[in-house]
Amino acid sequence: MLYNDFKDFVDNLPSTGRLLGIDWGAKRIGVAISTTDRGFIFPKDNLDEVMDIIQADGIVGIVVGLPLLADGNDSDITRRVREFAATLDYGVPVGFIDEILTSSEATEINQKSEIRNQKSIDSVAASVILENAIEMIKRTQGV
Repeated sequence: MLYNDFKDFVDNLPSTGRLLGIDWGAKRIGVAISTTDRGFIFPKDNLDEVMDIIQADGIVGIVVGLPLLADGNDSDITRRVREFAATLDYGVPVGFIDEILTSSEATEINQKSEIRNQKSIDSVAASVILENAIEMIKRTQGV
């Protein structure tokens, strides 16, 4: 089920279980997975079939970074991300998180770790998206 409102997403999300973070791009898709307790996040270098990841890793929810304009409105890319997310109908909740500043944060992390592989950079961006989402989930759930 796709939730446009993050609170609705959290309300339909189990309190524990692995989450999948996705940074969608026209050329590449970055992916990251949390541990069951959501204490750690691991970037994945390749995007397997989403259904394979959900089944193999026991994913209970998917967070997709949403590139909103500075005024909060959708751009053409935002609409493409929403279209992509609508295809993620795998029986787990799917929610959006504003990915503002995610790219700059991922770039900073990459510079510190000297990552040069673009796939890895995209996965680090997915990790940042997922980390931000988990913090928001914890605040929403009062954890």
